[in-house]
Amino acid sequence: MRALDVAEKWYFDLLAPALEAEFGEVSARIAAGVAGRGSQCFGYDDEVSRDHDYGIGLSLWLTDEDDLKYAIPIHRTFQKLHRELPEIFTASRRSAHGYCEEGVTTISAFYRRHTGSPGVPETFEQWLATPAYAFAEAVNGKVFSDIHGEFSRIRHEIKFNMPENVRLKKLSFHTIMAAQSGQYNFPRSLKHGETGAAMLALTDFVRHASEMVFLLNHTFAPYYKWIFRAMSELPHLGEVSGILQELLTAPTPLEQKNAAVEAIAAIFAGELQNQQLCADNGTFLEPYAFELQNRITDRRLRECHIMQEY
Repeated sequence: MRALDVAEKWYFDLLAPALEAEFGEVSARIAAGVAGRGSQCFGYDDEVSRDHDYGIGLSLWLTDEDDLKYAIPIHRTFQKLHRELPEIFTASRRSAHGYCEEGVTTISAFYRRHTGSPGVPETFEQWLATPAYAFAEAVNGKVFSDIHGEFSRIRHEIKFNMPENVRLKKLSFHTIMAAQSGQYNFPRSLKHGETGAAMLALTDFVRHASEMVFLLNHTFAPYYKWIFRAMSELPHLGEVSGILQELLTAPTPLEQKNAAVEAIAAIFAGELQNQQLCADNGTFLEPYAFELQNRITDRRLRECHIMQEY
């Protein structure tokens, strides 16, 4: 059973009634759910996940004002019930840089920890400087309860309202880099006999192509460990996940993989046309990148170098 499902059942069966009984109306201002770092927050945990940085992962998110008044007694209630959980669902060995998403924290601290901002990013710079995986961590999992609504408001704004100029800038960057690494440098490295460089170029192509898939779905690519699984679940271009994985792992000689790179590029060219972001420019992705860049309405962003993500 996934930690997320266990957390939800534990919350509604035990924790929520206890919070309501002990804190009355204050309990309605406590947001609860699972979100953040770790496979359990994405719903991807399995037996292997339990060896480190693993726990039930339920968080209680308070406003800054409520945190000053109620954080300590709420924490005590949480800890008392948490100790009654089966050992398999309590936190496992912590790694040096790990962090189990559990316990009482503030709304602002949660978002600051993941995105660097206490709420919705306010500037293009903040949106562009924040890695996609950080946003993915901020909006994954599930919110069990949020009557107050502030936690969910920020979550919704991040998840669904990335400024279109920002998306176009990121998409143009990854498109030009996919063209450069996969369609230009990969075959040229092979011609030079630089097979190591060719493999690096191919890997870079897969990385940028993966980011393109998520941006074309108006969402965020998670940390690379879960990127293919998450990609396969997307409504558009989900099938590209298997194609990209095969490109990396199939025993096909490198010289024969160029056709697969071109086939993937053709899929992206078609999708950019289908979404009416670009006109038909053939299958070489570089012209599409410049067209995406030219669609940016903010002059400052539009005039950034196309190979500059930020």
